[in-house]
Amino acid sequence: MSRDEIREELIHMDDEFRRLFEDHQQSEQRLAQLHHKSLLSQDDEIEEKRIKLHKLALKDRMELIVRQRSEQRIHA
Repeated sequence: MSRDEIREELIHMDDEFRRLFEDHQQSEQRLAQLHHKSLLSQDDEIEEKRIKLHKLALKDRMELIVRQRSEQRIHA
């Protein structure tokens, strides 16, 4: 099973993973909104950096869950 297939399965079956995924999507949407502004204020720049760090933490956590699920499948 590919990593993408595992991710899809987790989105549908794992509440924590689905919450992380949805939070990641919302963060992505907010970044897109910020990028549509012609000029970012200092607060916008701070928010952008905060969101990027948050997204990275979410992605790291999701990747850990995918890796663990993949390893469980290998050892099952």
